[in-house]
Amino acid sequence: MWLAFAFLSAFLLGFYDVCKKTALKGNAVIPVLFLNTLFSTFIFAPYILSSEIPVTWEVHKFIILKSCIVLSSWIFGYFAMKHLPITIVGPINATRPVMVLVGAMLIFGEQLNVYQWIGVLLAIVSFFLLSVSGKKEGIDFRHDRWIYCIILAAILGAVSGLYDKFLMASDSEGGIGLSPLDVQSWFNFYQCIMMGIIMCWLWWPVRKKSTPFHWSWSIPLISIFLAAADACYLYSLSLQGAMISIVSMVRRGSVLISFFVGAMVFREKNLRAKAFDLFLILLSMIFLWLGSH
Repeated sequence: MWLAFAFLSAFLLGFYDVCKKTALKGNAVIPVLFLNTLFSTFIFAPYILSSEIPVTWEVHKFIILKSCIVLSSWIFGYFAMKHLPITIVGPINATRPVMVLVGAMLIFGEQLNVYQWIGVLLAIVSFFLLSVSGKKEGIDFRHDRWIYCIILAAILGAVSGLYDKFLMASDSEGGIGLSPLDVQSWFNFYQCIMMGIIMCWLWWPVRKKSTPFHWSWSIPLISIFLAAADACYLYSLSLQGAMISIVSMVRRGSVLISFFVGAMVFREKNLRAKAFDLFLILLSMIFLWLGSH
């Protein structure tokens, strides 16, 4: 069951990336990200008001740290998404499960069976080939600052994924024992406060000199798809037997959605060379599914 929710999360995450790319086109990044955190907070406000989680520093300090990690990843990721093709951002960001896999094996002692190893290796190869294909579009991976931004976003995202397992593991397993909704609702709330401060400090004073902000209905859709994708992801991790390495790898299957939308909507280049790479991603998802049953 936990794997089914991981696949659903990947599907929703693909549309989240599409909405994010649409909202950021010719738009100011910081207010778009602030509105994303604001709408996400509104979505979970009813749960926050009725939550029974103790409002103490001993508990909330862990969620605040989660907020800092995720928000840092989002800031780097949003700027990269604005300036790079979505078919480049997806593959580079998809290196995140490899980082999570290494961390899960070292920290949690997770072990993979043969089918899962085949799925992981296929995914690694396919993600690498997608990144190589991107070089044909004239992007210098060694000197482009937006490439470094998406790499940092991926690293911080991997750290966040490993930290999620700690937050929701029971006391007997060495974790905090928080519920998925507790984590998701409160870290969105803290992110909104942090992003509001950043916007008032960095963007608002120079808003007339920088890239202007314009409203797009894709902005609230970012929050809706992300909230649904994260809810499925966190619930998946809370189920017995869930493996963070596999869940994280499956979620990167969202690159399939971004590829097709990039082809049909954004008219991005070099798509034929990436078709085989996407086939390998799909094949890796099949092996991950087989290995988890």
